[in-house]
Amino acid sequence: MNKKVKNGLEMAAFTVPAIILVCLMMYVPFILSGYYSLTEWNGISKAVKFVGLTNFKTLFSQGGDFLPALWFTTKYTFCFVVFSNVLALALAVMLTKKFKGANFFRGIFFVPYIMSMTIVGFIWKFIFTSGFEKLYEATDWSFLNLSWLGDTKLVFFSVVLVGVWQSLGFYIVLYIAGLQAVPKDVLEAATVDGAGRAQTFFRVTLPLLGPSFTTCIFMSLTNGLKVFDIILALTKGGPGTASNSVTLQIYKEAFTNNNYGLGSAESIIYFLFVMVITQLVLKAFSRREVDL
Repeated sequence: MNKKVKNGLEMAAFTVPAIILVCLMMYVPFILSGYYSLTEWNGISKAVKFVGLTNFKTLFSQGGDFLPALWFTTKYTFCFVVFSNVLALALAVMLTKKFKGANFFRGIFFVPYIMSMTIVGFIWKFIFTSGFEKLYEATDWSFLNLSWLGDTKLVFFSVVLVGVWQSLGFYIVLYIAGLQAVPKDVLEAATVDGAGRAQTFFRVTLPLLGPSFTTCIFMSLTNGLKVFDIILALTKGGPGTASNSVTLQIYKEAFTNNNYGLGSAESIIYFLFVMVITQLVLKAFSRREVDL
């Protein structure tokens, strides 16, 4: 047998099963979702009624839950990206300093990230309800007596707080890796040229953290846009629909309301929305990267 043919068969033996699996698990469901978005189907019966673009018109009609869920997800993602990256960078700078217990604190911050998001949601649900109540009785601090999960205005900040707390350690690790990759001779040269600590950080270190910024911004953006577990465990989208994310709305529409066609239409629209946003953000930050 020809050596090239043999190598090709060996390569196919390893790659074809993976390609088939990816197609079955990703592309086939996506194509089916596109088809079902044009139908009226409850996800169970054999009767599938073709309705054309009716589901898409319904999504953008007044009084629906999709647009409010999209607005909530957009706000949540923006706050999640900003707070996660600002806090992670600040803590990463502190934890790169040589002091006793630095590795211990790195581990402490990373622990929430390795926990299930559902478990994190239930932990914080207990804190917001029972934990804050006990602390209020002991301290009489008024903010502890607020209805953090029952107030339509406060619930947004509660969800953001839990989301940032859970993922902060991961972004800290990424920023620490970026800070440690900055060449020391560049920092020393800036010091010799008379740059202070603030100037060195903002004019030398930050530009060289471009790849880390791109990675952290992109990952926090995608994590924010797909938020589901924490909200399901914390509030289930309540009170009312005040904390209803798009992913939770799709789940409710398809599997709770048994309206698989409308749920598929929501998923298609949201896929296009996420694709556009992530590509724009990725291109914007990639242009600002500085090669080491």
